Amino acid sequence: MSDFDAKARTWDADPAKVERARRVAQAIAQQVSIQPWMTLLEYGCGTGLLGFALRERVRHVTFADSSREMIAVVREKVEAMAVENATALHTDLSSAELPAERYDLVCSLMTLHHVPDTQGLLRRFHELLSPRGAVCIADLDKEDGAFHGPGFQGHNGFDRGDLTRQLAQAGFTGVRITTVCEVEKPTSAGPRLFPVFLATATRP
Repeated sequence: MSDFDAKARTWDADPAKVERARRVAQAIAQQVSIQPWMTLLEYGCGTGLLGFALRERVRHVTFADSSREMIAVVREKVEAMAVENATALHTDLSSAELPAERYDLVCSLMTLHHVPDTQGLLRRFHELLSPRGAVCIADLDKEDGAFHGPGFQGHNGFDRGDLTRQLAQAGFTGVRITTVCEVEKPTSAGPRLFPVFLATATRP
């Protein structure tokens, strides 16, 4: 069982995670012209906090994650809430075959820094979008490794200039990056605030 599998059942009990997703959803709605006919893919969805926050604004939401337990929780929430415009998909877009469907929005929250091949995933996001579709990525600014601590194998956040160039290389235009919130975490030096940005861009 992965670390995320183990955390799935208690994930939504953290009010900070719920509030973070709410604020990111609000920022996406302010920066992207979301229409009721649109379809949305939330990748690395966890328990679907971001997608559920945006669900009533779009026609359909597809929740996707590589954690089986996280997807199981999403499916239980969809059933418990009698949600009719959502599906859940267990997949790893870094390696699995892409779904046949194309989306108007592809969103992720605190996912990209866990993905080894950032550029590869951005290219796959581009492939999954319909023309004039938008990608919305919320993640950590570049930091010194204190967020996850010793032993973390992912990225210690992202330099905004580097991410802008990666999005352009993946085929996106109109990149915009703004700060949306901060995450407070304990570190070896005491509690610390880590900025979270929202990067939006368009597939021409």
